[in-house]
Amino acid sequence: MSALDALEHQSIYILREAFRHFSPLAMLWSIGKDSGVMVHLARKAFFGRMPFPAMHLDTGAEFPEVYAFRDRYAKEWGLELIADPCPPLEGIDPTLPPASRFAARKTAGLKEAVARYGLKAVIVGIRRDEQATRAKERVFSPRVDTGDWDYRDQPAEFWDLYADRAPDGGHVRVHPLLHWTELDIWRYTQREGIPVVPLYFAQGGRRFRSLGEIGITNPIDSDAADLDAIIAELAATRTEERAGRAMDHESEDAFERLRNAGYM
Repeated sequence: MSALDALEHQSIYILREAFRHFSPLAMLWSIGKDSGVMVHLARKAFFGRMPFPAMHLDTGAEFPEVYAFRDRYAKEWGLELIADPCPPLEGIDPTLPPASRFAARKTAGLKEAVARYGLKAVIVGIRRDEQATRAKERVFSPRVDTGDWDYRDQPAEFWDLYADRAPDGGHVRVHPLLHWTELDIWRYTQREGIPVVPLYFAQGGRRFRSLGEIGITNPIDSDAADLDAIIAELAATRTEERAGRAMDHESEDAFERLRNAGYM
């Protein structure tokens, strides 16, 4: 079994465990490279059709290419798409730095969606290698009714035994890609032929390495215009994946505040 096969098998096991234990259940679909892999894995896990909704937390500020990709592949893959708008900026904590405050609209949108649809679990495509705070996560991460997360109080996960029930009034975040790396994502994308938003490929010496909203996400210098070039570039780089995310360069504790409050 190859390393990618092992990653795939573990993630499919996690997805099936989530489906077995939790209902209603939904998957967050950011339309980025990681959530694209997640949708692909879910379709593999359930014989070609994802048996729970794909939920896009829509700030109204995605790149046009992202909306075009979402609309095309939601139809092509037969996804049950939920694309409710996130709450306006005026309702978000004004003490957060500007980019973090804008990003926190997705946290508020998720809280509303969990309540609106009565979700007991939400599948999320974060990885431990993305950011130091995310490295503290569990695969099945219980959240209280406010969506808050306390990294000091998490269930042990020995022998692939995961939390199988949500707290009263709360839900569980399920992370099937937690053990993957950015390189794993791209190598698997190439192997499986998974389509991605064209913004990931360089044009005019620039490309997006991580996709977020217009105004708080910037491209990086790059000539990587295809998957082979992206994989070669990442194998040699020391630059952080989220270097183009504005909120990661604001106050030192901004991202941790977002995560503690329920940010993905």
